[in-house]
Amino acid sequence: MEKFMYLFRGGMDSYQSPEQRQAHMGKWYQWMQALAQNGNFVAGEPLQGSGKQLSGTKKVITDGPFTEAKEHVGGYLIVNANDMDHAVEMAKDCPIFENDGLLEVRPIQKMEM
Repeated sequence: MEKFMYLFRGGMDSYQSPEQRQAHMGKWYQWMQALAQNGNFVAGEPLQGSGKQLSGTKKVITDGPFTEAKEHVGGYLIVNANDMDHAVEMAKDCPIFENDGLLEVRPIQKMEM
């Protein structure tokens, strides 16, 4: 098995009520539970909207992130999959698509220390 990262962008702005948000989060929980039961879930967390950015050779620190809502990374998961096609197939059931969100699938490169 290989490891892949799911990066979640957008898909969180269209809630009409707290009840709708809670129902949608329940779908996320069910999807992640299914990944765990199949042995594919490794780790993952939602991210808060605030943070700091460091950039350049002088390591300039600014408040951030400064991205449009649809580009903002809202969280991540790390999953085990046989290959990229398997990782993409598992991602298709993600609830982020119900709100026109984006899920980026990235292979995690193994590092030798």
